[in-house]
Amino acid sequence: MPDVINQAQPPLEFIPPAFNPSVLRVIQLGLPSYLRWKTAISQIEADNVEVLVNLYRQFQEGKIRFLIAFRHPQATDPLCLGYLLSQLVPRVARQQGISLQHPIHAHFIYDRGITLWAGSHVGWIASKLGATPIQRGKADWIGLRSARDLFANGRFPMAAAPEGATNGLSEIVNPLEPGIAQMGFWCAEDLHKAGRDEQVLIVPVGIQYSYVAVPWGAIANLLTKLETYSGLPRTTSGHSHPHLPSSLYPRLLRLAERLLSLMEDFYTRFYHQKLPEIPAQSEEINIFIAARLNALLNIVLQVAEQYFDLQPKGNFNDRCRRVEQAGWNYIFREDYKNVKALSSLERDLGDRIAEEANLRMWHMRLVESLVAVTGNYVNEKPTAERFAETTLLIWDVVTRIRGGNPFQRPLLGKQRAKITVGEPLSISERYPVYKGSRQGARQAVAGFTKDLQQAIEDLILK
Repeated sequence: MPDVINQAQPPLEFIPPAFNPSVLRVIQLGLPSYLRWKTAISQIEADNVEVLVNLYRQFQEGKIRFLIAFRHPQATDPLCLGYLLSQLVPRVARQQGISLQHPIHAHFIYDRGITLWAGSHVGWIASKLGATPIQRGKADWIGLRSARDLFANGRFPMAAAPEGATNGLSEIVNPLEPGIAQMGFWCAEDLHKAGRDEQVLIVPVGIQYSYVAVPWGAIANLLTKLETYSGLPRTTSGHSHPHLPSSLYPRLLRLAERLLSLMEDFYTRFYHQKLPEIPAQSEEINIFIAARLNALLNIVLQVAEQYFDLQPKGNFNDRCRRVEQAGWNYIFREDYKNVKALSSLERDLGDRIAEEANLRMWHMRLVESLVAVTGNYVNEKPTAERFAETTLLIWDVVTRIRGGNPFQRPLLGKQRAKITVGEPLSISERYPVYKGSRQGARQAVAGFTKDLQQAIEDLILK
């Protein structure tokens, strides 16, 4: 979402998938060059690709329907998945002497809001690639029906990120949303009603990023910029290696403490929020910072929730989605379907509401940037990757405070993407429990989501 939306608008329209093989061919041919020149990714490796080769063979033989459930640490993940399907799967299939029908592709499920910050052209491209949008945070029945139909009847398998959004951290998986499991059971139900015997599978796929060359110098420079912006004096460390973790970690802690203190004062002073008393634990500084951060994120979300008259239910991710949808309801309004029927006064009042809703959603975006931060992520494993990811999350927050674009992150160095394909989990085996009763359906969805969470976490190399 952009940081400035100052006009009320008609509701977001559904962008129907309209697969065009020529567009896909152009995208697939240009993808390696795009990755090399427009992103930080210089290498993509994959393990267990033969699992996907076998699944595509069975899919094309009409034996199975499946969905690729992939990790979503950063915005380049769909590009990496596209490379996996268009380049690596065909290569491994040839090596194994397996003949697959081309193109090798998937119907991706994407967030409808992406087009608001990435541009309307992204919606056009996604449509021509056979992707289908979903509005997060509400029962988007049009989007759900489209995804459900593609799962059971689409030309290709499905692909979706069950975390729902990026968290910026390669080695921490956000709580999964239950929608993937639910769509799997819907697919099994639709096949059963149609008298079809395909098996329904969900395939966990892990994605992790590492730096080709360790970018300690770039991390140190970014820390310096953030320190300067935050009003911290220059450190005069006598460390002989100022770019090593032992030198950088105290600076990261100092920056985090400074940012926390300023934001705590900001929300208690100007938004009249009350923070809980958290006793200082000098010997456990990471635990202390984590507790303060958790308390801060809670009151930041409350600022947005109070405006939209929302109750704080669920985890931070659930609460963010509800705030987002409430903001969208104030900006993209049903009564604006016929704007000409509104008076100038009504339109101007609508614009004031849109401005206010956007400002309240800004608070939620801060929480989104920090929702996966634990306080111990760097300390327990002080790698360049964890240092970089945490520093970039702080950069995201600072950039949002400055009114900048958090999607234009600084590049700290070339990266290697590692994709790991897991063993598929069967929806069909659990379908009898799902169809038995409403309680059985809820238990089946919850149980499958829990098992998928564990399967994806097991694919992370720690």
